[in-house]
Amino acid sequence: MRIAAISESRAGEQRVALTPEASKKLVDDGHTVTIETGAGTSIGAFDDQYREAGALVADNRAGAIGAAEVIASINHEHLDDLPGLGDRHTVVALLDPLWKPEPMQALAATGATALSLELVPRITRAQSMDVLSSMATVAGYQAVLTAAERLPRMFPMLMTAAGTVPAARVVILGAGVAGLQAIATAKRLGAVVEAYDVRPAAAEQIESLGAKAIDLQLDTDDSEDAGGYAKAQGDDEQARQRAALLPFIAAADVVVTTAAIPGARSPLLVTTEMVEAMRPGSLIVDVAAERGGNCALTVADEVVDHGGVILLGPTQLESGSARSASQMFANNLVTLIRYLADDELELVIDPEDEITGAMLVTHRGEIVHPRVNDALS
Repeated sequence: MRIAAISESRAGEQRVALTPEASKKLVDDGHTVTIETGAGTSIGAFDDQYREAGALVADNRAGAIGAAEVIASINHEHLDDLPGLGDRHTVVALLDPLWKPEPMQALAATGATALSLELVPRITRAQSMDVLSSMATVAGYQAVLTAAERLPRMFPMLMTAAGTVPAARVVILGAGVAGLQAIATAKRLGAVVEAYDVRPAAAEQIESLGAKAIDLQLDTDDSEDAGGYAKAQGDDEQARQRAALLPFIAAADVVVTTAAIPGARSPLLVTTEMVEAMRPGSLIVDVAAERGGNCALTVADEVVDHGGVILLGPTQLESGSARSASQMFANNLVTLIRYLADDELELVIDPEDEITGAMLVTHRGEIVHPRVNDALS
């Protein structure tokens, strides 16, 4: 295959889809890799490092696209700036097509094939291609570091000559990949950690990391879909859940919310009443801010001060550890490309394949993913 990685244009984005190390793997496999000049600068990967890995460096985006049939990208913000994109190209990126389906119409009109990395199925064979889980790991880690930096107190308990400094109390809402990484990071920093997830099976995972699983004594047996994601709950169930969570939120120094539902608005977990029950000086980091947030007062990428409680809604947490995030993303991408290659190293797009078909959004001038079509209608 002829594979290109382009530079990212989303504000605040620091990652790159292919690192020099990943590029070398693909070149050693027999593929041709082209990198848009400067694409890796933000992670300390310069053009010469890509050249040393055997990749080519194009002077601009048009040159990178013109030299390739597979276009790799982190996100979809530059879908309207892919010069020369046509029916010979396959775009592989985090396209977010269930939440933002409209850009998929323009992408389909180019004739290009598009594979959305959010739609990698949660099956054993696809774990090593699961970019969403990789990026959630980074986001959960960075969310707690962000909280530790902004909180006006230290996380661990300290016995000092000046007296005892009590440990910070951290509550994590949502125990998916991001939530579990947030739990592990907060524990490493010495906080007292409690966590809640609507899925009963998550309690064991929470406690395996040394945190206390919050038991709200609610019937949530039907809260998980076939892919392992949390399902949207009814209004009554959500109201009971929020009422039961209120005392835990009120007692917390830090609340990190990570609950998300694929293709849907983030569930509301923290109401204005709950925020007002928190002590001034406490902090909320809403990892789900990009899709409306888990907190009623969250504003994406802004700092909100509500009665002395600070709410953060960062949408670029992964860029806080851009080098590691790029390494993980690129490794997932290499595994996917190897999966898509036939014995002759040619690209194979099989809509009937369990993995490829689940990711396939546009093909031969049409939107072919039923859930994306449902979202459009």
